[in-house]
Amino acid sequence: MSLTVIRSIAELQKQILQYKKQQSIEQKIGFVPTMGNLHQGHIDLVDCAREKADVVVVSIFVNPMQFGAGEDLESYPRTLDVDIEKLTAAAADVLFVPDVNEIYGEDMSASTQVVVPKLTSLWCGASRPGHFDGVTTIVNKLFNLVRPDIAVFGEKDFQQLTIIRKMAADLNMAVEILGVATRRETDGLAMSSRNGYLTVNEREQAPKLREQLLSIEKKLKSEKQPKFHDIEKKTILALNNAGFNIDYLAICRQSDLMPAEPGDRQLVVLAAAFLGKTRLIDNLVVILD
Repeated sequence: MSLTVIRSIAELQKQILQYKKQQSIEQKIGFVPTMGNLHQGHIDLVDCAREKADVVVVSIFVNPMQFGAGEDLESYPRTLDVDIEKLTAAAADVLFVPDVNEIYGEDMSASTQVVVPKLTSLWCGASRPGHFDGVTTIVNKLFNLVRPDIAVFGEKDFQQLTIIRKMAADLNMAVEILGVATRRETDGLAMSSRNGYLTVNEREQAPKLREQLLSIEKKLKSEKQPKFHDIEKKTILALNNAGFNIDYLAICRQSDLMPAEPGDRQLVVLAAAFLGKTRLIDNLVVILD
């Protein structure tokens, strides 16, 4: 079956209704929301949805509500024709590509927002005020439109995944949220649509962020009583010396993303750093024995 490209909400809802009741057998719908400029990490999400569901719906929407002043909304890479080729090869069924007015009407500032408190004020939320309000609002709207049984997100943005899971649980959404492991380049750099912003020299330096996260993991597992703050300070210094401008680097509890305390065992190391003008994020889950 070929990929069906849909641009209007009315057409999407009509298509979803057909899938839900096709031949009187309700089909399970898997959904992958994206901002396009697809790479293999995105295709991994589509593959996961394909394995878990009967129908795979992908959206491409560069969401202005999650971009702050001075961020790269206008320059964000848009590669729809190539994206369609990749999604066709990955056997996706539907691609929803709405424009901004279709989603928000003529005045986005007057549109209702969905806000998850506390979690969205930490880390990336502190650096990018309002960013996650834009994420949760668009994901909520897309869930209402697609009515998925399963929605698939990458683990590269661990905070985003945690927030979406909380939103779905708090609002009693009948959707299973699945996370897929971060796809990496051969040198360890997490795949990202923004990696294309890196200069040649910056691209050579970029894998050092992952290397430092792995170094933290070794320290956490080798020390009987690791001193989280000391490890963070030394790692930040090493990354600064390697040319990064650190936004944040923190050893956190997985459950609520608060800074880890002595005795915490289920950890995640969260990091965001600028290399030149490019903002990179990464994370590493660490389970202590």
